[in-house]
Amino acid sequence: MPLDLPDFPWDELAAPARTAREHPDGIVDLSVGSPVDPTPEVVRVALAAATDAHGYPATAGTPALREAIVAWFARRRGVTDLTVEDVLPTIGSKEIVALLPTLLGLGAEDVIVRPTLAYPTYAVGAALAGARSVAADDPDDWPEGTRLVWLNTPRNPDGDVLSVPFLARVVERAREVGAIVASDECYAELDWRGEGPSPSVLDPQVTGGTRRGILSVYSLSKQSNLAGYRSAFVAGGRDLVARLLLARKHAGLIPPAPVQAATAAALGDDAHVRAQRRLYRARRERLAAALAGAGFRLEGGDAGLYLWATRDEDCWASVAALADRGILVAPGSFYGAAGAGHVRVALTATDERIDAAVRRLS
Repeated sequence: MPLDLPDFPWDELAAPARTAREHPDGIVDLSVGSPVDPTPEVVRVALAAATDAHGYPATAGTPALREAIVAWFARRRGVTDLTVEDVLPTIGSKEIVALLPTLLGLGAEDVIVRPTLAYPTYAVGAALAGARSVAADDPDDWPEGTRLVWLNTPRNPDGDVLSVPFLARVVERAREVGAIVASDECYAELDWRGEGPSPSVLDPQVTGGTRRGILSVYSLSKQSNLAGYRSAFVAGGRDLVARLLLARKHAGLIPPAPVQAATAAALGDDAHVRAQRRLYRARRERLAAALAGAGFRLEGGDAGLYLWATRDEDCWASVAALADRGILVAPGSFYGAAGAGHVRVALTATDERIDAAVRRLS
């Protein structure tokens, strides 16, 4: 039987995209979070040095990569009790989001909970496994049969950041019902409330001293402009990581050796992350002011790679109005019914294109 999958949401943007491209000064595409800035030199050098990759790479990751992940968690996320057995590289984070239910052996009898505003792939992962997907933000609203709970902090699309007390409550409730908690944290370094990253589900104040039943998912696509490298990893409960490693060995889900070397180099260099943060912060400030001046109200949290904007109309009306100005954005309905009155505006455009958007909004 064919898989029962929804249409790919971004295909629905074809008509607004055509309109935006007709603008005399060209399109400003703010519809996707695909980085436009250069990959850091330190990463490219490491990739080039590792191109003599004649043998099969290790599914578990090279010792250097695993040690770099452990050191990064300790340095940047305050998680100091991980070892190399608690981490595992993946082929980008979307791959693990889509395949995690299947790799965990979930199926028709199981419920997978996702946020009410959510990246569509959480539901797609449930569909691939034949499980049922339910949207719920409050642990008290989880239905019977919940076996996997997806969190996203900072959240795509609205930048909401989950607090340590809330994360601890989710973990406690999940252990009561026998569910696994997987937290997608790929925007953690883009928390605009301060200079540090947002809290992790692996924070000792969240875990209660044990990472049992918990996974953190992280990607370098955003912090290091490595979307084209498919560079990501998971970390958490040792038994869970071991289960994923075994399944991935059988399936041949292995990040290429040069990418593993590049990932280790990126994780060891904080300077390029700080520089990228400054770029995104400046773009965010300019776009936020321009959107407010054009009658949009910004909602959501102060983190992530997007602005979550509304002017109290159907999201497609906002998409059309902005397309008439040559600006393409994503309708909030892509992220669930709760987003039907909003649009998501990405910060991933060059400074020249951001300035063009600001002029058009003025």
